[in-house]
Amino acid sequence: MNKIRKGDQVVILTGKDKGKRGTVLQTVTADNKVIVEGVNRAKKHEKPNPMKNTTGGIVEKEMPIQVSNIAIFNSASGKADRVGFKILPAAKVGEKARKVRVFKSTGAQVDA
Repeated sequence: MNKIRKGDQVVILTGKDKGKRGTVLQTVTADNKVIVEGVNRAKKHEKPNPMKNTTGGIVEKEMPIQVSNIAIFNSASGKADRVGFKILPAAKVGEKARKVRVFKSTGAQVDA
């Protein structure tokens, strides 16, 4: 179970975009990297592709950023926070216990 998932609001901790907030668009689990909206943008040269009906040129796109350089945003405190896990007992007989993400500072469950 990943601590940072697609759709999470995150804060950038290091690098040229330090302090910026954005939403996780995609996770690249093999490299431990994520793509965050509006962060770590780079200009790339793109060839035209008539099959996909795209024109060539220089495009700006988000590049992957290491998971260790971001932290989840806690809207209650308004700051970056760490994520931990908690096992909730089964609510009814016959159900399994659930593993949920929680904020380390408050212990509140992460809404995702």
